[in-house]
Amino acid sequence: MSRFAYERENFSLSLPISQSARTTAQIFAKQQPTSEKAEKVLLNTLSVLTVNYYLDLMGFATNLDISDIWNPVMRLCTDVSDLEVLGIGRLECRPINTVGDSCYIPPETWGERVAYIVVAIDETFLEAQILGFSTSVETDELTLNQLQPIEELPAYLQQYKQATNKIKQDTKPEIQIPVVVNLSHWFAGTLAHGWQTIESILSQPEYRPLYLFRSTESALTNRDSETMTATRCGKIIDLGIQIANQPVILVVEINTQENQKTNVRLQLHPTGTQIYLQSGVTLTVLDESGNIFLEAQSRSADNYIQLQFSGNPGERFSVKVGLDDASITEHFVI
Repeated sequence: MSRFAYERENFSLSLPISQSARTTAQIFAKQQPTSEKAEKVLLNTLSVLTVNYYLDLMGFATNLDISDIWNPVMRLCTDVSDLEVLGIGRLECRPINTVGDSCYIPPETWGERVAYIVVAIDETFLEAQILGFSTSVETDELTLNQLQPIEELPAYLQQYKQATNKIKQDTKPEIQIPVVVNLSHWFAGTLAHGWQTIESILSQPEYRPLYLFRSTESALTNRDSETMTATRCGKIIDLGIQIANQPVILVVEINTQENQKTNVRLQLHPTGTQIYLQSGVTLTVLDESGNIFLEAQSRSADNYIQLQFSGNPGERFSVKVGLDDASITEHFVI
């Protein structure tokens, strides 16, 4: 047995690849234009899901939704294999075949990851081996003899989190990390907590508007009776007594263009027996820096207000619904 084979056997961690992980990876791979790209996406996805499974066993919370590998445009245009660990940052989970002795690390990830983890995927796709990790890279080839044992990763992540939190406490007050909704997931029917399909909202009599949502089909009709085919989801927004205990519906509609940009249309509707929005309700779009990008305000006879814009994959924005001193903000990434 070679020295390398001996070390891999003693320091790597073998984990099963679940059927759901294989199914997800195959779905992502089938969306690619070439067989070469499909294989790369398949292995990248299996690597991320293997590390995700391992971190779950170790008690670390992750968020696949905001990882670039879960974004279909980013998967198509870049070599992504990242995983967001809540409160810590992003890991790069790179696949390697079972006989290789080095792993390719895309230059765009250098210095942008908390750690770089190497995963060997069995050719049957039934098992994976986490070979180890490195805290930094300086070239596009990471050799396996540079890796630290994977058993040391949990302690490293905890130390990194503590050091980061201390820096934050020394420089500014602690703030709550907002939940970011990945809009690209809606095309596959995956919704974030609190968001519903339009059909689901319409099925609830207390929220169903009297004037507009006349169909439980996937299309809505605007004031000009123009039917628009797009993906739409909604969320009930309740500002309490400031709107007379009457919630409103925030509808987000997305539609991709040929230039890979995404159209976003926002609408705010009253609920139940209310025909009009209360006067003075604001619908505001904020850019990544928190600056106002677009804003609309309801008048006394508005039964809805709306805003529309387009953005590129990976762009972030926020939507604030407010009245007087009360407001609720939702955060999104395209």
